[in-house]
Amino acid sequence: MSAETQHPFTTVIGLEVHVQLQTQTKLFCGCITKFGSPPNTQVCPTCLGLPGSLPVMNRRAFDLSLRAALALNCKIALFTKWDRKNYFYPDLPKGYQISQFDLPFSYEGHLEVCDPKGAFNPRTVRITRVHLEEDAGKSMHDETAGTADSRIDLNRTGTPLCEIVTEPDLRSAEEARAWLNELKLLLVYLGVSDCNMQEGSLRVDANVNLHVPQEDGRIAKTPIVEIKNMNSFRSVERALIYETERQWGEWQATGAEIGSMPKQTRGWDDSAGITRGQRHKEESSDYRYFPEPDLVPVTVTEEQVNEIRSAMGEPPSVLRKTLADRWKIPANDAGVLVNQGPDLVQYFEDLASRVGEGKVASNWMQQDVLRTLNERGGSITDFHVRPEAVADIIARVQKGDFDTSRGREIFASVVEKGTSVAEVVAGMGIAAVDDGDLRALCEELIAENPKIVADVKGGKEQAAGGLIGKAKRKNPNVNPAKVRALAIELIQALP
Repeated sequence: MSAETQHPFTTVIGLEVHVQLQTQTKLFCGCITKFGSPPNTQVCPTCLGLPGSLPVMNRRAFDLSLRAALALNCKIALFTKWDRKNYFYPDLPKGYQISQFDLPFSYEGHLEVCDPKGAFNPRTVRITRVHLEEDAGKSMHDETAGTADSRIDLNRTGTPLCEIVTEPDLRSAEEARAWLNELKLLLVYLGVSDCNMQEGSLRVDANVNLHVPQEDGRIAKTPIVEIKNMNSFRSVERALIYETERQWGEWQATGAEIGSMPKQTRGWDDSAGITRGQRHKEESSDYRYFPEPDLVPVTVTEEQVNEIRSAMGEPPSVLRKTLADRWKIPANDAGVLVNQGPDLVQYFEDLASRVGEGKVASNWMQQDVLRTLNERGGSITDFHVRPEAVADIIARVQKGDFDTSRGREIFASVVEKGTSVAEVVAGMGIAAVDDGDLRALCEELIAENPKIVADVKGGKEQAAGGLIGKAKRKNPNVNPAKVRALAIELIQALP
């Protein structure tokens, strides 16, 4: 299904987002967090949980998670502690995870999501808590040749994770995807995480159930299902749409409500486009939480919180308005630019400063720079055509050396050849046309085309467009707009 079907119920969605923090080392030891290293080469006695090893908190990880919590408008606890979350899992060598239970370092935040296309109204999604914990390892399963072979890579064990838990405030799969996009953008702007889902830097679990109004006014609530194994925001959206339909069908068949069965965890099978049952979800008591005895509590001061807050810069929601106001561009333009990330915004601001016109710079960014990046791949930081080169082309267009379409040809050639604008212009044989030569050419064309002259004299100025192609054939370097304007002027001056 490509879209959500309208049904007589309300879909209720809450999200749990695990974000890998952008640190060089793990949360409680000095092992590096580099992605892609050979299995089990980034481990030590501490992250393996060997006897006698003791954890030491990575302060950089705590500060980054604190930055994320502040940007999500959370209240900050000045005193927080660590807890052991006990459960058996093959890739958790200690048999427990160091996390936070009853005293997270932040709570009661919010992040608004809106759809510029108007598919849904702005919605404020409440944040239950943001807390810090360590990651587990990774199980790798090989089922080739008819045998099951499972191996464990513990490189991720101990990697710092910032867990962001929302209240069940989202009401559709589309809203959930849009909110996740806004969250990801915010975290990237903050420098908290690269949020690369392909590398596991951002992982999402979704909790969903249905609220079905009854004839007696009661609201029946279907059992909550937690969906895992979603490796893209598109997968999150598809999984939620499917699960909504599945729960509706199950409700119609069984009428099962919350409390009639345990909370279930289901995995998303992206290739099949369905969720599959995995296990019943544990309750907090099953994890046997207790305070981590090997780590001291963490305290922060109001001064430290304010220092981090003042260094955060503008979040995307504010930056969109700032760009629109500063450069006098439409809100939609500002949204497109900001949504591409901070490096592209910096590129745009550099270009706009050189051009002096925000809308012109925005048009070139969207129609040429972004289009080229999408076609060729790569990021704006790797793009060899710098703002000064684009500004040079725009200045020549504004000066009348050539028109916009010719300018775009020059831009494409600069991209392809990796040479300067001046070299491309010279190589294409483009030269400014002297005003006297342009006037002589227009007079020649007027003399050769009496019908066009008559039409223009009769009030059909659009007929002058017929002279442009003729002018280009005689001199490819002429500016079409100048030809049209001068030709009309000369025709109108005829007796």
